[in-house]
Formats: sequence, C-alpha cells, structure tokens
Amino acid sequence: MIDRADPIPRVAQRATRTGIGYDSHRFEPPGPLILGGVPIPSDVHLAGHSDGDAAAHAITDAILGAVAAGDIGEMFSDRDPANKGKDSIDMLRAAVGRVREMGWVVQQVDIAIVAERPRISSHRELMRARLAQALAVDVDAVSVKGKTNEGMGWIGRGEGIACIAVATLVSNA
Repeated sequence: MIDRADPIPRVAQRATRTGIGYDSHRFEPPGPLILGGVPIPSDVHLAGHSDGDAAAHAITDAILGAVAAGDIGEMFSDRDPANKGKDSIDMLRAAVGRVREMGWVVQQVDIAIVAERPRISSHRELMRARLAQALAVDVDAVSVKGKTNEGMGWIGRGEGIACIAVATLVSNA
C-alpha cells in the first residue's frame, strides 16, 4: 500500500515542446523535383521562391513553431531577392541554429508527404539521411511517410504536393 503522505519520486525531465508545420507547392515544368533535400528526376519541380522543397519547409515551420520562434516566411521572406532559389536544406539548418540559440534541440521529426507522384518509398532513406544531417539528429529520429490523396482534390489531380510535419524539441538545459 502506498502512503499518500509520501512524496512520489520524480525523475528529472527536460522541457519538451512539439510543433506542427504544413507546406504545399504546385508543380511547374521543368524538373528536377527537390523533396526532403533530394533531387528526384521529374519533368516538373515544386514552384516557389526558394527551391520549393515543401518537405523541408514544413519541417522548418514545425521546428520554429515548437518554440514560438516564428515561421519560415519570417526568416526567409519571399520578398527578399537573396532568397530566390535558396536551398531549403540550408534554410532548415538555419532554423535549427535559431532554436539552438534559444536553448532547444531537435529530438525527433515526423513528416507525411501527400502526393500522387513521385512515389516516396524509393527516395525515403535518402530523404531521411539528408534531413537528419540538417537537423543534427540520428537518422532513426526522422520519419518520412508517403501518402496519396486517393485521386481527390488538387493533389489527386497531380497539381502539386502537400506536407505535414511534427517536430519534438527538448531544452538543452
């Protein structure tokens, strides 16, 4: 029997925060397509001010959102010509640096890429490796999933890609 007057021993825990990110881009010719930091042979690319990598953008927003540090548009305005064609993996690294300066580190990231094409399975492991390197985590802390939209809506018609990401950060104190 537990005596309710006795304090329950607690294990010291670091503060944890979770953020969610979303991004979508339409397809435009020509290719290649950049997704999760990986160039994928294609006749289209994801249109955007930067390289259009919707996966990296969603993860960047999830990381920044976890610690209320703004969003990718605040860090890399599409009105700034310096960001035209910018490598989204470099943008992700910069976001990781920003949250690190605030006392947080990425613990884990999970992303769902919603697309009729390309098939994500053949690019998954390379995406995980590229993203893990940018996030400064082990590859087993990065989950990449491909989902279709079952032919429904603008994604189902093959007009573009949407990505939803969740990031967990812990304090480094």
